[in-house]
Amino acid sequence: MVVKLTEVYKDNKFSDDGRLADSFSLREIFINPEHIVCLREDETYKRLLSENRLGQLDKRQIFTRVYLNRGQSGIDLVVVGTPETIQEKLGLHSNKQLLRG
Repeated sequence: MVVKLTEVYKDNKFSDDGRLADSFSLREIFINPEHIVCLREDETYKRLLSENRLGQLDKRQIFTRVYLNRGQSGIDLVVVGTPETIQEKLGLHSNKQLLRG
């Protein structure tokens, strides 16, 4: 099973004077929930949004950093949505059980 999310990524564009410009874009990605290690709200992208550096996104938007396992290394992605919303989309539910002993 894969789940579609919206990723925020740094778009390496150059300005008219040849400098690398801080530009961000959105794209759809597909994630296998079995490879997720951690979900965490991303404060860096929240700050970039408040500084109007993420374009026309709604200023109330929350971003989540998704950490994926890739064997010996990992990868992390920033997606649109709260950690709780992303957890729900991925079908990751906490399995709280009462231990009896």
